[in-house]
Amino acid sequence: MSRLKRYMTWVSLRIVFLLVCLIVLFLLVAKLYDNNTIVPVQPKEDEPGEKIIIILPSGKKVYTYENLIVSENGKLYYKGDRSELDLTGGIVKYEDWE
Repeated sequence: MSRLKRYMTWVSLRIVFLLVCLIVLFLLVAKLYDNNTIVPVQPKEDEPGEKIIIILPSGKKVYTYENLIVSENGKLYYKGDRSELDLTGGIVKYEDWE
């Protein structure tokens, strides 16, 4: 093997090693940058209104917020995210509960 071939092999191995190192370094920097720029999204804190207690005719109590109670056609309804309850005949008390 001549000196030129040996030298070219050494140079090409160095170039490949440097390219691999640069790619790994780029990926590491991109990962660190991406982790630092992502901001967790916090849910909006919508004001649900004043805390109320609804005492049903059966004696059971429903603890909810004022804005979730809707009056339609003379009836009182609780409208939440996933359910709707008929609270007609219940007594609404404005009290703070925990």
